[in-house]
Amino acid sequence: MQMERPRSWKMVVQAMVVLGLATAGMAQRGVAKTEGSTNAHVILVMTDGLRWQEVFRGADESLLVPARYFDGRSVAGLKQEYLAATPEQRREKLMPFLWSTFIPQGQIYGDRDKGSDAFVTNGFDFSYPGYSETLTGHGDPRIDSNDNKPNPNMTVLGWLNKQPGLEGKVAAFGAWDVISAVVNPEQCGCVANAGYEPLKITPSTPRLDLLNSIKAETPRMWEDEAFDTLTFHTAMEYIRVKKPRVLFLSLGDTDEWAHAGNYGEYLNSAHRADAYLKQLWDELQSMPEYRGKTTMIFLTDHGRGSAPEGWKTHGQKTPESKYIFMGFMGRGVPRKGVRTNVGAVTQSQVAATLAAYLGLDWDAVEKKAGKPVAAALQ
Repeated sequence: MQMERPRSWKMVVQAMVVLGLATAGMAQRGVAKTEGSTNAHVILVMTDGLRWQEVFRGADESLLVPARYFDGRSVAGLKQEYLAATPEQRREKLMPFLWSTFIPQGQIYGDRDKGSDAFVTNGFDFSYPGYSETLTGHGDPRIDSNDNKPNPNMTVLGWLNKQPGLEGKVAAFGAWDVISAVVNPEQCGCVANAGYEPLKITPSTPRLDLLNSIKAETPRMWEDEAFDTLTFHTAMEYIRVKKPRVLFLSLGDTDEWAHAGNYGEYLNSAHRADAYLKQLWDELQSMPEYRGKTTMIFLTDHGRGSAPEGWKTHGQKTPESKYIFMGFMGRGVPRKGVRTNVGAVTQSQVAATLAAYLGLDWDAVEKKAGKPVAAALQ
C-alpha cells in the first residue's frame, strides 16, 4: 500500500459491499426507479495490490523459486498446485472460483493481453488514493500518502447510509487499519471495522467473541494490518447477524507478501482471496435476504511492476502499477465473460456503478465522479 518505498508490513484493505435502496429515496433524488432496487444488495471486495498478470495469466514460473519463498523453503508443492502448461490452466488453478463461476456469470476487465485496460486515475498508484478513488469516484491530490487520517471526501458508502431504507445497513471491513480512515465512519455513520480492532455489536455471538480474542492475542506480523482470515471471518459473522444491504471488504495479504518479496505466499494469498469470494457468495446464496438479489464487485486498489523485481513494488516510479482489473457478477450484470478489445474502464467508475445497481445516481451527488460502466449494467 505504500507508494515509492516498499512497505513490506503495511497495506491491505478491502473488499466487500452489499447495497440496497428504498424507492422513496430514489424519487426524492429524482433518480429513475430500477425494478427490484429496493431489494438490491451490493458487495464490494478488494484485495490489495494483486496484479492483473496473475489474475489473467496465473502464476509466473520465473518468480516461483525458493529464494522468493521464505528465503529458501521448497516450492515443489506450490509448483504442483499453481503451475500448468497454459496461462488459462494456471489462472484457473490459482483462482478457481473467479474462473469457474464469477467470470462466466458476469464480466471482467483488465486483460491487457486481450485489448482490455482498467486503470487508476489518481496518479499516485498506491493504497489510500486507490481506495478513496474507488469509494468516491475521483482522485484527490490532497490524499498523497498512506497516513491514517480521515478521508475529507464523502464516499458513496456514506451517502448510501443516509438514504431511506439503508440507514444502518452499510458496513466496511478492512485488514489494513487505515481502511477505517478511508471510509471515515464519523462522516459515514456506518460500521467500519479494520485492523486488529475488536468488533462490538449487540447481540454478540460466541464466534465473534472468539474472533475478537484471537485478534487481541495473535502476534502481529504487520503492526497496522491483520491477516485476511481475521478480517474475512469477522465480516462474515457480521453478515449473519446484521444482514447489511451494502458491504465493503478489503483484504491485504497479497500486498504485504509482495512487498516482502515472498512470491509463494503472494500466490497463496490470492488463492485464499478467491476461496473467500466463493465462501461469501455461496453463503449469501443460501440466505433468502441475499439470494438472487446480490451483485458482487471485485477489484484491486493498484497494480504492480513486472518481473524480476518490479512486481514487489508500485507507485509513481512504477508506471505499470496503474493497471488493475475490475469484475462484476450477480444481479443486474450482463454475462459477457472476459471483455476483449473494448474501451478502457477506470477505478473512478466503480462508485457510480455500485450505486447504479441500486437504481441510484452517484454522479448527481458527486459531480467529479466517473460515470458507471455502462456495459456492466442491464
